[in-house]
Amino acid sequence: MRAIWKGAVSFGLVNVPVRLFAATQEHDIRFHQVHREDGGRIRMKRTCSIDGEEVPYDQIAKGYESPDGRLVVLTDEDFADLPLTTGREIEVVEFVPVEQVDPILYGRTYYLEPEARAAKPYVLLREALEATQRLAVVKVAMRQRESLAVLRVRDRVIVLQTLLWPDEVRAAEFDILDNDVELRPQELVMAQSLIESLATDFDPDAFEDEYAKALSDLVDAKLEGAPLAPAAEVETAASTEVVDLLTALQRSVERARAGRSGDDAAAAPAERAPAPAKRAASRSTAKKATPAAEAATPKAPAKRATAKKTAAKAPAPAKSAATSATKTPTKTTAKTAAKTATKAAEKAAAEKAAPAKRARKSA
Repeated sequence: MRAIWKGAVSFGLVNVPVRLFAATQEHDIRFHQVHREDGGRIRMKRTCSIDGEEVPYDQIAKGYESPDGRLVVLTDEDFADLPLTTGREIEVVEFVPVEQVDPILYGRTYYLEPEARAAKPYVLLREALEATQRLAVVKVAMRQRESLAVLRVRDRVIVLQTLLWPDEVRAAEFDILDNDVELRPQELVMAQSLIESLATDFDPDAFEDEYAKALSDLVDAKLEGAPLAPAAEVETAASTEVVDLLTALQRSVERARAGRSGDDAAAAPAERAPAPAKRAASRSTAKKATPAAEAATPKAPAKRATAKKTAAKAPAPAKSAATSATKTPTKTTAKTAAKTATKAAEKAAAEKAAPAKRARKSA
């Protein structure tokens, strides 16, 4: 950035040498006037309306014509003799609360950069303004004009913002606003509901100059010789005729809520996007951990699997046993009786032999 003014901020007996830089700029595309047939630049000649001759720039002065047609000519010497008490000084007149300055008065904005030797008083003024939450009202002369301005802090930089003089603000004189207008309670409630449905924190980065972007794309396409992209459809503006205010408000609220829910739904997948990665990571971790677990307890999965299969197939043997018993009841009963008799005989013989064995051992 290039400094456009140099001077000093003066408050009390403290002087802060500073340089002034423009804080804002326009992003408009500037065009030249050209001849449509061959593209030649159009030149404007300064000619005298009386003799028709071209007038050199060094012979041009400033003139003022009064409402009754009288003309006075002012030269550079006339302007140089005018008193500018502020000169190259930004004079602090008073300090006022922020809310007492109407935003309609704000004009252009400039950054103040301190000279290397004035860093300490600059920081002192900045911290004092932030601590007291006040604006410094100043007077400054720039470009042969004295301006009213305020000093405030933005991002740790002292900003000078010019103000309009009171007589430069027009009064709003609209007779229709003097008439009594009756509002129904339902309309006021619906209007407040519409405001609440669109309420949010202001973020200037969320907005874009769509016209400037489309114009820039058009110029780039012309330079490259590429075909122009079709223009996006522009939503038809609402009719200026007020048919039913309450109905219009209800539709506006529904539309605002639908738009807000659509934005939330679009933002939700982005917030949940990392979840698949986490699930994939857990799967890969489980896969890596499985071989180690199998090596430590190789038979455990088999036992669990066998237990599950056995539990699932448990009713089947009962059915087959009942079926076989139904088919061959006689053979099964005879075999069972024979086995039971044999075991009983063997048990009785063993009980008889037991006392004789004990007698031999004691003898």
